[in-house]
Amino acid sequence: MSAESEGRTSLTDRLERWLRDAGAVFEIIEHVPVRTSAEAAAARGTRLEEGAKALVVRAEDRYVHCVLPAHLRADNAALRAALGTRKLTFATPEQLHDVTGCVPGAVPPFGNLFGLPVLVDEALTRTERIAFNAGSNSVSITMRTSDFVRLSGATVCRFARE
Repeated sequence: MSAESEGRTSLTDRLERWLRDAGAVFEIIEHVPVRTSAEAAAARGTRLEEGAKALVVRAEDRYVHCVLPAHLRADNAALRAALGTRKLTFATPEQLHDVTGCVPGAVPPFGNLFGLPVLVDEALTRTERIAFNAGSNSVSITMRTSDFVRLSGATVCRFARE
């Protein structure tokens, strides 16, 4: 595992400062490095449904940040419809790093921090709190879902399925 995915990163610190400056109430949890959403939920002591899984996709010539509950999967057809595009690909690990500075699994759900538009699946907005990796596979943040939606500037729509 790379050093970028273990422990606090510059993005972790930037995210923490940004959330504090925005007046968000949140908790930082440091834990063993995780690779899956299920491992993350266990390490955080949260429900899988509270996990905010962040995906970066390429729609035509632009990247978009998509956030969905960790127990669901992106429905490509619904995502293409929501984005108004016929062509959609998931960012490769190299593209992900170029766009966010993160390794897979470490990307926080705030695409706006990277200049990306944010879509959030409406199923995630039904949870009171969310939990997500904060620029590292061993540092997470939990916070109110309403604060996340407000601060991310996300467009809420449906694109996830079981």
